[in-house]
Amino acid sequence: MIADEATLTRLAGLAQRGDRQAYAALLGAARAWLQRYFRRRTTPCQLDDLVQDTLLSVHRKLASFDPARPFTPWLAAIARFRFVDHLRLAYRRAEDELSADHADSHSDEPEITARISLERLFEQLPDAQQRAIELVKIEGLTIAEASLSTGQSESLVKVNIHRGLKRLSALIERG
Repeated sequence: MIADEATLTRLAGLAQRGDRQAYAALLGAARAWLQRYFRRRTTPCQLDDLVQDTLLSVHRKLASFDPARPFTPWLAAIARFRFVDHLRLAYRRAEDELSADHADSHSDEPEITARISLERLFEQLPDAQQRAIELVKIEGLTIAEASLSTGQSESLVKVNIHRGLKRLSALIERG
């Protein structure tokens, strides 16, 4: 069933008010639209899962739909977000597989070289900027924790990080 925009919008409004038949018809039309949408973007083995995930999101978010607006752009936005989530998950899985494949043949040499390069760059920064960047960006402390550790105010820690990263960026571009 390929419904026009006015019909889909009307069905969504009825579904929001609890009309089961309108809801079933809306999901059927949305399923057909999503299959066409995702067919061009993903492999056939992932198509059904992606359509189902998106339909679940539509179910959860149906209360947020505004019946005064068209339904298809609302559905397309949800589909796009679900597709981006799908890609993130696929890339994470691929990274995990690669890291597992290379775990045995992993050498510490690139990390050592990177650390030496980073230390050389840090030598060109004022101590306050260097310490703020190390604490927050490398060690993962919060701004408040870094402030306590360095004795600087939180705003000064933020300024030192911003200025230090800007300076590091300029140094790398020149190099």
